[in-house]
Amino acid sequence: MQVTMIVNGEEVTREIEGRLLLVHFLRDTLGLTGTHWGCDTSNCGTCVVWLDGEPVKSCTVLAAMAGGHEVRTVEGLAQNGELDPIQQGFMQCHGLQCGFCTPGMMMTCRALLDHNPDPTDAEIREAISGQICRCTGYSTIVRSVRWAAVHEAAEAAK
Repeated sequence: MQVTMIVNGEEVTREIEGRLLLVHFLRDTLGLTGTHWGCDTSNCGTCVVWLDGEPVKSCTVLAAMAGGHEVRTVEGLAQNGELDPIQQGFMQCHGLQCGFCTPGMMMTCRALLDHNPDPTDAEIREAISGQICRCTGYSTIVRSVRWAAVHEAAEAAK
């Protein structure tokens, strides 16, 4: 079957099998390997991407279901050669160690800041509660999101 969708702002059309998962379409068909494939049971959250602006676990979505929709991956966070503040925050506050969960965390955290530009630590922890990080203990991830929120607020105030 043929599927067409917008991925990171570009229309893509490919011939696929109807049972192909979105995570595999992104990684194997389009070569967007920033989206990781982890647990295969939708428990870890490493595969989070946006579907029409909302975070989804791409291991639970068929590529065919994304047809006609807009998908954004971690590769689509940076704009015009500038890292997104959430990416900068993860760098500044060491929000990653092994980095395996990082793309999904970033996509979830970017969505959080888009809906709530000044979240509390508890709200950040709630937002990432559907994702597993085995390395950081989450404290540095929370600090990374706070850093991004503060820096976005400062930029908006200019």
